[in-house]
Amino acid sequence: MSIARGGFGRAFIACSLGAAFFFTAGCGGGGGPVLRVYTWSDYIKPELVRRFEREHGCRVALDTFESNEAMYAKLKAGAGGYDLLTPSSYMVSLMHGQGMLMTLDHALLPNLAHVDPDYLARAVDGAMDHSVPYMLVVTGIAYLEGRVRDMTPSWTMFGRADLRGRMTMLNDMRETVGAALKALGYSINTTNGDELREAERLLIEWKPNLAKLENEQYKIGLASGEFLLVHGWNGDVFQVAQENPEVRFVVPEEGTIISCDDLVVPAGSAQAGLAHAFINFLHEPRVAAENTEFIHYLCPNRTSYDLLGPETRGNPSIFLDPEVWARSEVIADIGAANALYVRVWDRLKSAK
Repeated sequence: MSIARGGFGRAFIACSLGAAFFFTAGCGGGGGPVLRVYTWSDYIKPELVRRFEREHGCRVALDTFESNEAMYAKLKAGAGGYDLLTPSSYMVSLMHGQGMLMTLDHALLPNLAHVDPDYLARAVDGAMDHSVPYMLVVTGIAYLEGRVRDMTPSWTMFGRADLRGRMTMLNDMRETVGAALKALGYSINTTNGDELREAERLLIEWKPNLAKLENEQYKIGLASGEFLLVHGWNGDVFQVAQENPEVRFVVPEEGTIISCDDLVVPAGSAQAGLAHAFINFLHEPRVAAENTEFIHYLCPNRTSYDLLGPETRGNPSIFLDPEVWARSEVIADIGAANALYVRVWDRLKSAK
């Protein structure tokens, strides 16, 4: 799935406090082993991290990345020392193929029995050989009700010149190129050069209407009214909606991207046992439910669903309608064809 899953919090002050926690967790006081986690920003309830630290006599140090590609590039450049990562499934496939991930020891993960089998039937690593699903993310369009006239649930909204300067799209290659491909009726995983060139032309046509391509400030900008319509992730938007009741989230009629961020242990982890313990902790049903309620993404832990509040259980953008699933796709690792997307992305970034 992308940057900063979650992040806005229940209030602006909660956001800043949460961010401060994530940069300081595990950095002060006490001894014991240190679990080093590399993840999206604000992607776990801070109290749960503290609980794990108390229960395991350890410290958790969290570092954050803004996109799968940035995380991968940093690791390939030699950054090491991490014990647990949360990349999206397509990036997990790439990393696994390059020998970057450890095979998981299921004897240390009894809570895998709670993982939703319906999701595993769709998962790339359905056997959870080297990855465990953490959170399901739905991409869509958020807007301010009453501020956008003639709103339609379609990716073509980004072609609206009357909204120029008041819209943003994600600074994420696969997400944003995928949105253009969906608008054209193509697969987000196409390797057809002609289809990708069409998507490039469409994105360059949309770009003058955008205030920016970015993954974090769109949330605050939407809540404040600086932006009227944004490309974003459901959990981010639901958190923003608690600050501004005019915020709405829709899944485009052409279909969208559904992604899963996975829990993986990098090869060479110094605390592989502790990393397994953290994965198991996150899939304890009550922990999974508490985490889902806090960050507004769905942990695919079937046992936890009955522990969720009615508002969460009844949210159609968290528990997707089967018709929405049918119109949507999961980003796949497309191997060497990824270079085609990089060229589209580079040309889009340089276009005026």
